Amino acid sequence: LDVSHLQRSAKYLAELFAEVTGKPAEIIPGANGPHVHWKGSDDTNVLIVGHHDTVFPLGTTATRPFSIDGDVARGPGIFDMKAGIVQAIHGLSAIRDSYHVEVLITADEEVGSYSSRDLIEERARATGAVLVLEPSADGGALKIARKGVGTFTVHISGRASHAGLEPEKGINALVELATQVQRIVAMARPELGTTVTPTVATAGNAENVVPDAAMIKVDVRVVLPEEKERIEREMSQLKPVVDGAVIKVSGSVNRPPMHESAGRKLFGVAETVAKELGIKNLQGVAVGGGSDGNFTAAIGVPTLDGMGAVGGGAHGVTEHVLISTMGERAALVAGVARALVNRGE
Repeated sequence: LDVSHLQRSAKYLAELFAEVTGKPAEIIPGANGPHVHWKGSDDTNVLIVGHHDTVFPLGTTATRPFSIDGDVARGPGIFDMKAGIVQAIHGLSAIRDSYHVEVLITADEEVGSYSSRDLIEERARATGAVLVLEPSADGGALKIARKGVGTFTVHISGRASHAGLEPEKGINALVELATQVQRIVAMARPELGTTVTPTVATAGNAENVVPDAAMIKVDVRVVLPEEKERIEREMSQLKPVVDGAVIKVSGSVNRPPMHESAGRKLFGVAETVAKELGIKNLQGVAVGGGSDGNFTAAIGVPTLDGMGAVGGGAHGVTEHVLISTMGERAALVAGVARALVNRGE
C-alpha cells in the first residue's frame, strides 16, 4: 500500500461524491490509508461497502493504461472495483428522495482490512443491511455466500554452513521447509470445502551455502467455522523434524465464512428490483473469494455481495468491464438500496 497515493484517491472520491450527489463525503484517516465515508442523511439504514485500493503495484498503468475497445474497458483495478464504485455513486444520484443510505469506501481491503474492519462492522450494525460493491460473478451473478479466507506465514530458522566443506554443521532450513509443505498441504479437506494452498516460498541466498532461513506463505479457504478453528490449531502446532530447526507461524483465517443465509434474504429483494429493471435471470451464487461482506455477515447483518461491475479478469492482465452493463448495474444497486430503505431493513 502507498498511503500518499491512497490519499490522492480518497480526495478524488470525496470530490466525486460531492459533485454527483450534491452531498459531501468525509475522509477518515486509517493506518493503511484514508477511508471515504458518505452519508445521504443522519438517519441511514443501508450501508454500501467498497474499497479504493487495488492489488497492483505503482507504475502498472504505465505499461497497461486504461483503454476502451468497443464495449470493453480495460485497466488495473477496473473490475475490482473502480467501475463498481462509479456505478454506485451515479446510481445514488438518482434516488435523492430516498437518501437513508451511506457508503463506506475503504483503503485496505486487498491486504486484509486490518485498519477498516472495526469501522465496517460499526456502520453495518448501525444501518442493519449491507450491499457490497465487489464485482459480480460470471454473467453478472450476485454473491450470496463466500468462503472464509486467511493467510499464514511460516518462518523457519536454521544455521548456515559451507555446502561443500562442512554441510553437516549446518541446519538446513530448506529441508525443513520441504517437510512442512507436505504437512501443510495435507491439512486440506476438499470434501468440506477447505483448501490449503502454499503460494510463496523463499530459502537461501547462495548456491554453496546451507540455507539458514526459509519462509512459506499459505492461502486458506474454509466453509465451516469449525474448519477455521482446526486449521488455525494445526498450523500453530507445526513442529520441526530437522534437529535444531525453529518454526514460527503467524496468521489466521481473518475473514470468517459468509453463509448463504446472510445473503439469501436480500437476494430476494434484488430479484424483484432486477425484474422491474428488465434484467433477466439474475443469479445468486457461492464463491471462494473473500470480501468485507464476510465481516458484516458474520456479525449477523444481512449482506448481499457482488453488486459491482460485470466483467472479468480480476487481479490479472485481462481485467475488464462491460461498459454496456454499467447503467443497469448502477440502477440495480440504487434500486435495491431504495427498496431496503422503504422496507426499513
